Amino acid sequence: MPASSRSIQQPSARDLGVLVPTVTSEETNSRVLEVFDKHRELISLPVLEGSSPMGLISRNIFMSQMSKPYYRELYEKKACIAFMDKNPLIVEADTPIETLAALAVKFGDKTLADGFLIVDDDRFIGVGSGLDLMQMMVELQSEKNRQVMQSIDYASVIQRAMLSVSREAMTAALSDACLVWEPRDIVGGDFYHFERFENGWFAAVADCTGHGVPGAFLTLIASSALTQALNRHGPADPALLMGEVNRSMKQALGQHTATERLSESDDGMDASFFCLNTAERTLTCANAKMPLFILLEDQDEVQTVEAERVGLGYVDTVGDMIWKNRTLQLAPGAMVFAATDGIIDQIGGAKNIAFGKQRLRDALLRHRKLPMQQLGQVLASEQKAYQGQQRRRDDLTFFGFRLD
Repeated sequence: MPASSRSIQQPSARDLGVLVPTVTSEETNSRVLEVFDKHRELISLPVLEGSSPMGLISRNIFMSQMSKPYYRELYEKKACIAFMDKNPLIVEADTPIETLAALAVKFGDKTLADGFLIVDDDRFIGVGSGLDLMQMMVELQSEKNRQVMQSIDYASVIQRAMLSVSREAMTAALSDACLVWEPRDIVGGDFYHFERFENGWFAAVADCTGHGVPGAFLTLIASSALTQALNRHGPADPALLMGEVNRSMKQALGQHTATERLSESDDGMDASFFCLNTAERTLTCANAKMPLFILLEDQDEVQTVEAERVGLGYVDTVGDMIWKNRTLQLAPGAMVFAATDGIIDQIGGAKNIAFGKQRLRDALLRHRKLPMQQLGQVLASEQKAYQGQQRRRDDLTFFGFRLD
């Protein structure tokens, strides 16, 4: 069992209890002075009635009052309850630390400064320090963060393993191609799919809502839906596959058009699905808010196959949405490129503006003579240089190939 699946042992107030001197309500302020003088480390002094606490005397408040002119003469022989906090925080020993922290905040600064009383069935067993409580909360949160990060790291292994099947299939099928997948965080909301078929191959590049863990959850839903659609319908009709994936995602996310069943999720994905018939050299593609870029060998301008402005999933996308196929005849040497908006929308440069489609087209033109794998590496480096000191905005994925 991975370490991340082990439960976190919940500490309680008992773990913070320190046994300290006490006084009874009948004892005088003179006795309190003696106790504080003898125990210099004592921040506060519990006042008990029998074995039960009834209040707490703060050293700072008590000494401040007794240092005033004539206060010692007036109050030294009086009962110590005169300077006692009659409403301190009192908690049972089995109170979870997180509950205790919430109570301490509710009781205010005095609890953090003077501490709190810990009881077991109303019997005093110790005083807890606000500083110790804060330290334990930090340690507890650090342990939780560590276990969460272990889980995310393991999730990254699973996500990369899932994608590696497509990467291996692409490497086996294409002699001149590039594929870059860089999640902004440890796991990401972008994914790709590549699969060989009898007459060619099918590829998808997709950008799910968000990034990190939420985005990664959506990639599992969308990738599974795409695999099922391919098994059912084959690769030849990318638009049909988009419709199937759209319906599956909306069903999985509970996105309904009926007003009485509105989903809490308005999530989905942008995607480019395309199928290449290798014998006929025809590319059939469907594009949902993600264009394709094509550069023919005898041209000096990158063509853009614009996408339909409707994403898959999302509450506003109808369940029976129909995307359109576009079929393109490609000559040998043609370059085809698809990218998520992680590269296009990245802010950077001297003017702190988006990288944009035009810079991407210019880069494809500039490096068109490079092998695709090298072109991908150069493009990723240029994007990082453009980003500069700006924070990475999103996951980044792109796939390109050159036709034999």
